[in-house]
Amino acid sequence: MHRRHLALLAVVVLAALSGCTAIFGPEEVDSDQLAENASYEWDSEADVSIVVNRSSYRSVYRVEDRATFTIYDRDGLGREQSVPISALRFRYDNGTVITPNESSLSANRTGKRTNIRLPGNVSGQVAYSAPRSGKSWGTPTHVENGTYAVTLPPGARVGIPLLSQVSPGGYETNVDESTDRMTVRWDEPVTAGQMQVRYYLARDLLIFGGLAAIAVLVGGGGTLYYYRQLQEVKRRRMEAGIDLEEEETDDFGDDGPPPGMG
Repeated sequence: MHRRHLALLAVVVLAALSGCTAIFGPEEVDSDQLAENASYEWDSEADVSIVVNRSSYRSVYRVEDRATFTIYDRDGLGREQSVPISALRFRYDNGTVITPNESSLSANRTGKRTNIRLPGNVSGQVAYSAPRSGKSWGTPTHVENGTYAVTLPPGARVGIPLLSQVSPGGYETNVDESTDRMTVRWDEPVTAGQMQVRYYLARDLLIFGGLAAIAVLVGGGGTLYYYRQLQEVKRRRMEAGIDLEEEETDDFGDDGPPPGMG
């Protein structure tokens, strides 16, 4: 019985260390983390505006008459998990922006959810930042039937199959030449439950094209080499007096029918 208690205690400790805070209830997000500085695209015409950077992304969501706003992400296995947010802000319709330090704006996390508590039952825009990595970005659609705009990192592009993929469809793209950033827009309400953008960098296209050219040159050179080798073998056979016509003399029927069949 004593061993069972120790095993149960070990499981609880491991769960706590792995971030499963739901066992002990929601965990408040550090106020200093929520108060970090960040700039946001408040004036976007989309209901949801997201700016993707190399190691983080910044999200702005339009909310209507909400006291809380709940967000989550999905891991590689599709399991829900909370979002480690920072630089939390709320902007009223009149343009006033508030921070957690000067209002009741706050957030807590469980194992699967990040709950943002807004300053009362309000309408406006809620914004936060979160870490990311890799050349793909995705999120559940936390605003149903909303319009979305996702701005990619400088030099990032979509549009070439195999190198990029965007889901759902029905999107448009434009590039701001001054910042070298492409924005992927869904101007019609998005009804899908998940969004995904996998992109490539412009320099990757040059590298890919260079590798393809090298592969063509190597393949062509190899084909030419073996062709010349085959021609050299044929030439040597002919010089040695070996010809394919001589091999044909071994065929049945050249000397007439087998004995007893004439």
